[in-house]
Amino acid sequence: MKQRVLIVDDDVDHAESLADVLDMRGHSVALAHSGEEAIDSFRSGEFDLVLLDVKLPGINGVETFLELKKIRPAARVMMMTGYSLEQLIAQAIENGALGVLYKPFAATELLATLGQVTVRGGLLVADDDPDFVDSIVPILEAADYDLRIAVNGREALVELDRRMPDCLILDLGLAVLAGPQAMTRLIETCGTLPTIIVTGAYGAEASESIAGFGLRTHGLLQKPFNPRELLAAVGAAVTPAA
Repeated sequence: MKQRVLIVDDDVDHAESLADVLDMRGHSVALAHSGEEAIDSFRSGEFDLVLLDVKLPGINGVETFLELKKIRPAARVMMMTGYSLEQLIAQAIENGALGVLYKPFAATELLATLGQVTVRGGLLVADDDPDFVDSIVPILEAADYDLRIAVNGREALVELDRRMPDCLILDLGLAVLAGPQAMTRLIETCGTLPTIIVTGAYGAEASESIAGFGLRTHGLLQKPFNPRELLAAVGAAVTPAA
């Protein structure tokens, strides 16, 4: 599976050599050479893995790591070091870093690290109910899905234009409230992208709404629903047919 990797290292030659190894295997790689640059890149982009050197100019790698986790708590970060910095490394591990690669390390170690990152698919949740979103985010993140949130129709369209997810979880009410033009685009998206509709409507009312809008969906979940139903629906939507 192609992955997006941010390499953060002030040793330009080392960073580029790692990038070459990953590029040759089809992965997408971005480089940063300071903690500040890494934070800016991480805030504006999305990455499946960050390879982060402990010793950096300006703010060190552990301070950078803690800032990345503030931006995206589910961030997957592997520390790198050529020094004996056990206290700093321990601090990073305690706060959720995947581990540490000690320089110099072989390409096989790098690829094994990449193998630890098991993002199962990208999901976009478009729902304007903050309580509902807060209830499903931990469930989906715990299942290793790459998650983005849109709280209105405009944000949903921006996120779809930015990067198409593997599955859209769309609240039917949000689509209606988005306005005619945005709703039309969201409905058109449902025809080409695996989509799970969530709604507070029940029975015939929900089915009639979906039929009336011409929605093609991979599932209909009526709030409130069991988390197992959500995971089963998402799993079926993002898993290609044999």
